[in-house]
Amino acid sequence: MGLFGRRARRARPAGRRPPEVPDVEASRPVATEPLGASKLWSDGMGKVATRSVQALAVIALVGVLVFASTRLTLVVIPVLIALVLAAAISPLVSWLRRRGVRSILATWLALLALIAILAAVLWLVVRAVVDQWDELRRQALDGFDSLQTYVQDLPFQISSEQISSVRDSAVNFLQSSAVGSGALQGVSQTADFVAGFFIMVVVLFFFLKDGPAMWEFLLRPFDGEAYQRGRRVGAATIQTLGNYVRGTAIVAAVDAIGIGIGLAIVGVPLALPLSVLVFLLAFIPLVGATLAGILAALVALVAVGPVEALIVVAIVVGVNQLEGNFLQPIVMGRTLRLHPLVILFALTAGTVLVGITGAVLAVPIAASIWRAIQVWDGPDLPAKFARQKRVETV
Repeated sequence: MGLFGRRARRARPAGRRPPEVPDVEASRPVATEPLGASKLWSDGMGKVATRSVQALAVIALVGVLVFASTRLTLVVIPVLIALVLAAAISPLVSWLRRRGVRSILATWLALLALIAILAAVLWLVVRAVVDQWDELRRQALDGFDSLQTYVQDLPFQISSEQISSVRDSAVNFLQSSAVGSGALQGVSQTADFVAGFFIMVVVLFFFLKDGPAMWEFLLRPFDGEAYQRGRRVGAATIQTLGNYVRGTAIVAAVDAIGIGIGLAIVGVPLALPLSVLVFLLAFIPLVGATLAGILAALVALVAVGPVEALIVVAIVVGVNQLEGNFLQPIVMGRTLRLHPLVILFALTAGTVLVGITGAVLAVPIAASIWRAIQVWDGPDLPAKFARQKRVETV
């Protein structure tokens, strides 16, 4: 039998059929063209519509969350403030624990120290306002008389009758029922503030004492990479919030001390309360320092005169330049990795939704969200949509 010869066929047992050879072509799936409504969603416009519906669903969910947050501000705002403060002073609690202090005692020491500082600042402000209020009122009246003299020398005519009309309107407003209703509303807001403050203190205590345990409890449903991502996001968020608050507090303290010394040298009344106001407004990026400077200049203009007001403006501008060009880059570093336009949008949204508290909290929350995106897929690997895809040249 040669290489190409046929072999003799073996006899098959009776009753057995030869094995069937599978038809490969027949087993392949046949590409069917979508019919009816499915065809409408498979083309380009259908994909765009699908993404649009998904985007609308996400926007609706975010809108519901924002609406619920604005309705529950008495709970949401104290919790957010407690989270920010806990991130800022948690290193002190950790330091005390490393020195052998029990966890509960370290938490109480840090919390009482924070409350004592806030109470001391509030007492100083109230005491300074009470002591200098009579002088400020007298100087304000003198400044108003001087303002009337300046107004009479303007190119356009403003009569004394018009000035008296404005004054009478202000007096009538102060004696009207609107002031009474506003006072009642103020009492209600004061009660809400006290309730929110106590909620914030209680939540802050538990954040300082059991913060890591709480986060581990929230991460129980996750495992593997999702769990590691949750740990990265939590650590990055707390680190960003803490660095932002501590850095901003240092910068604000320097601003308040510098401007306060300048106001005291010029002789502006209520220099201490104005310095505290500078410190508080410094927590609002971009616009806080400007607002504080404008208010200090107005008080100087009414109380001591236009020349002193110009000196106050020069002091405020000098301190702000020192802060922006020297102090803030060193203290803040790369904590706030946001474009100024993003900061402006965050400030606007926070102010519209929650008011002045939203303006203070919007920027650190936005910075924390961006930092969480930066560690989403790894310690140095951002989420896919935020990664740099090419060399970006501008």
